[in-house]
Amino acid sequence: MADLATLGQRIRHFRTAADLTLGELGEAIGVSTSQLSLLENGRREPRLSLLTQLAERLGVPLSELLDDAPPSPRAALEIELERAQSGALYAELGLPVLRPGRGMPDEVLTAIVGLHRELDRRSREAIATPEEARRANTELRARMRERDNHLPEIEELAERVMAEVGYERGAVTHRMVAVMAQRLGFELVHVHDLPHSARSVTDLENGRIYLPPASIPGGHGLRSMALQAIAHRLLGHRAPRDYAEFLQQRLEINYFAAACLMPRAQAVRHLTQAKADHDIAIEDFRDAFGVTHEAAALRFTNLATAHLDMRVHFLRVGGDGSVAKAYENDGLRLPTDVTGGVEGQIVCRFWAARTAFTRINRTTEFYQYTDTPEGTFFESSQTGTGASDEFSITVGVPFAESKWFRGREETRREQSRCPDASCCRRAPSELESHWAGKAWTSAKVHAHIFSPLPSGTYPGVDDREVYEFLETHRATS
Repeated sequence: MADLATLGQRIRHFRTAADLTLGELGEAIGVSTSQLSLLENGRREPRLSLLTQLAERLGVPLSELLDDAPPSPRAALEIELERAQSGALYAELGLPVLRPGRGMPDEVLTAIVGLHRELDRRSREAIATPEEARRANTELRARMRERDNHLPEIEELAERVMAEVGYERGAVTHRMVAVMAQRLGFELVHVHDLPHSARSVTDLENGRIYLPPASIPGGHGLRSMALQAIAHRLLGHRAPRDYAEFLQQRLEINYFAAACLMPRAQAVRHLTQAKADHDIAIEDFRDAFGVTHEAAALRFTNLATAHLDMRVHFLRVGGDGSVAKAYENDGLRLPTDVTGGVEGQIVCRFWAARTAFTRINRTTEFYQYTDTPEGTFFESSQTGTGASDEFSITVGVPFAESKWFRGREETRREQSRCPDASCCRRAPSELESHWAGKAWTSAKVHAHIFSPLPSGTYPGVDDREVYEFLETHRATS
């Protein structure tokens, strides 16, 4: 059914078209004028029996009365104005509520609604700052830690849709993902000219999901991108109101994609057997489902505590030692800034996330035990090379859990005293005494910290680029 504001506008529209006053309509169906006025102003929810009476007297089908579309462009503007004035942003201004009477010209109403749109856009633009992003990300990580990085409602949704496309075991095929999109009324289209700030673009009007072409045979990453785009529709996402909602949505679509590519029942079966064999290995989990090492490691954190009764930590660390992604519920003390943010912080030089870069053979996982002030952890790392830098993917568990993992016989052991600066951040005293004042470095400037994000409906995405892209492809389709 339409929301109350739209329903009220539709009742008023059909009453006016029938040339009836409120009093005449109320008398015809036995309802007071004041009650009808409340209905038309969206202030009261009517019973179905009353709606049926209204539809019969107004000479329209009940389904047409309950349609969720505003009955006219003027009505759409009035509804938008009412919603804007009932929001927290307008309430903070302390201004009176403006009622758009019939005497208000359309151009005046259009101008007022336009001002509200701009006010909303500027508020969202102000929110999407690096400080706000870090705060929102820190809060989100804390919430996921409380939930052991596990979202059972999305697990169940993913299992259901994968069963509907016939998935049974092994790697999910591109065809299964395409069928899933088709069931939602979408076609997957690969193009070379996606907006530079977007990973995918969904055309809701024409039912297309635009993706980049495969850069390597198989294009396994495209399955994940398509599933993320599909997830927005299945999870009922709307345009994010702030950065926190944007991050929450991004987490949910990533989780859904992983839960489809590594469905819960089959993934838990694989990991349970590996645990029984004392042979858990992320590389095997990765290969069993045909995903990236990072995807497999993150998926392991979704399932380890909820289904294997195991506490874990995860790190993606750049070649310079900075954290790109992190999760822990096993007590490992992650490096943080004064706000509690982890991303961008430097991890200890003696953690496997960094020592893994020193080995020559990187084709298999790297294992080590790490002693820390919080206890000893067993860690498994895999290194890789991204578009511009090296990175490592690390999964770790407390020492007591190492018995379940491949590589537990590893004898390499490192000691970390971080966050004590004398562990690895401060130069040894003999080096400092010799070189202090005798060295000068031309430092690299991380230029991205000076670059503002495009301001659009979605943080970091240029709306004009997206709309021009869609218009181009609509014209050529």
